[in-house]
Amino acid sequence: MSRIAKNPVVIPEKVEINLAIDAITVKGPLGELKQELTGDVEIKKEDTTLTFEAKRSTKFSKAMSGTIRSLVQNMVTGVSEGFERKLTLIGVGYKAAVQGNKINLELGFSHPVNHQLPDGVTAQTPSPTEIVLKSSSKQMIGQVAAEIRAYRPPEPYKGKGVRYSDEHVVIKEAKKT
Repeated sequence: MSRIAKNPVVIPEKVEINLAIDAITVKGPLGELKQELTGDVEIKKEDTTLTFEAKRSTKFSKAMSGTIRSLVQNMVTGVSEGFERKLTLIGVGYKAAVQGNKINLELGFSHPVNHQLPDGVTAQTPSPTEIVLKSSSKQMIGQVAAEIRAYRPPEPYKGKGVRYSDEHVVIKEAKKT
């Protein structure tokens, strides 16, 4: 069995979990998240914990038990505490501004880039070169951060571009003549 699936998920006081045959719904102070389930994982709810077990002894079923456990743990954390992702803009003239549910980016192109944020994701710009994304869904916030970074990924010679705040870009040495 997956070693990850052996750890139970602890349910905080403010979080409600509804188990159905084909889905699990997690409600909390920061929102509601739903995850479709495969028939390969058995979820047991006991007071304030959830346990996960593979229904069959197949490799896929064992793998899915750990995967579903991780997804449910992320859902519980998301609706109780939320997730945050920081992006940094590095380059002359690179800046960002939030207007409603859009992020206006100036990334050295001849035109500004406007990125529409999906429902459930909020953005802040504490400074013109920083973007802070917040959401209750870890998958959604990661996808939005990757889309924004894809407009201008960091290049290896000067390091200019959009990068995650904890990302380290290795700078290459310029070609010598």
